[in-house]
Amino acid sequence: MATPRDAEIRKDVQTYYGQVLKKSADLQTNACVTAARPVPQHIREALQNVHEEVSLRYYGCGLVIPECLENCWILDLGSGSGRDCYALSQLVGEKGHVTGIDMTEGQVEVANKYIEYHMEKYGFQAPNVTFIHGYIEKLEEAGIKNESYDIVISNCVINLVPDKRQVLQEVYRVLKHGGELYFSDVYASLELPEEIRTHKVLWGECLGGALYWKDLSILAKKIGFCPPRLVTANFITVQNKELENMIGDCRFVSATFRLFKLPKTGPTQKCQVIYNGGITGHEKELIFDANFTFKKDEAVEVDEETVAILKNSRFAQGFLIGPDGEKLPTCGAYTALEVKDVITDPFELAGRSDSAESRSSPAVGGCCSAKKCS
Repeated sequence: MATPRDAEIRKDVQTYYGQVLKKSADLQTNACVTAARPVPQHIREALQNVHEEVSLRYYGCGLVIPECLENCWILDLGSGSGRDCYALSQLVGEKGHVTGIDMTEGQVEVANKYIEYHMEKYGFQAPNVTFIHGYIEKLEEAGIKNESYDIVISNCVINLVPDKRQVLQEVYRVLKHGGELYFSDVYASLELPEEIRTHKVLWGECLGGALYWKDLSILAKKIGFCPPRLVTANFITVQNKELENMIGDCRFVSATFRLFKLPKTGPTQKCQVIYNGGITGHEKELIFDANFTFKKDEAVEVDEETVAILKNSRFAQGFLIGPDGEKLPTCGAYTALEVKDVITDPFELAGRSDSAESRSSPAVGGCCSAKKCS
């Protein structure tokens, strides 16, 4: 149940994103301007097709467009002006569908304004995108049914909701078995003190409501998700001196995670898998997360949890999965990941990313150079 404090935070966020912010340049920190890995060509093209006004009203902390999207039904939590929704609507095709939900009426109005423009640009006979005014922790009230979506995405939004468990519980409810929550958000290196959690600007800038990163795994397990799979992470530096002093020793990262909802099946064993290269935009290799990269026609030994995900999700069609404990014939290389090498800490991954970038040129573009933290 929402507390008076929760209602106050919601009102502050609505004001911040509905009235204070008019464009991404109005942001007071660079929490929403972190570095990104290179974006596949087909996604860059889809983003370029989005109307200029929609893109200008974009404030986010990551690119949340996962792989293997054809014909999927996708829900975008905190869809803002609709930039990600419109890019995704092109990628899922006419047989797929994208729903965006946002609590800021002004943002939803901007998104709805351009439905006809985008459908005509894509050559679609009927709209495959819908925008709803509502709250991401109250999806049932917004009319979103059980097990109705293949993928739920969220871009720098969950941190703005005080009751994060309720958000994840609702996401679990609306996902089909085998579905996933693919989301970027801001995480803290420690439990945030009261003065940060009650600071209006820090809340609006996606820092005041940041979850302590270890708590994500605890929440996911309680709800029924598989353990979070870390995809990317980058440090956030706050260049506003007053806010820097307020934050003190706390550090923040923007990180992308995958959470899968799997059907209740019997135990699996680790085995070898071979990626067939059939996913659009990832024909040579599929970077599944920070720990697993699958190169076409190469055998990779994966753990029990990864086997279960690949078998029971939309990725099943992209892999040859060997019998338990047996090796697959392959003309390519063979790799295996030691358990001790698995990265789960976004701050560790961000540190590695910083070291790698210092030895090479940075990735093209920013992962959140303009969306909506709401």
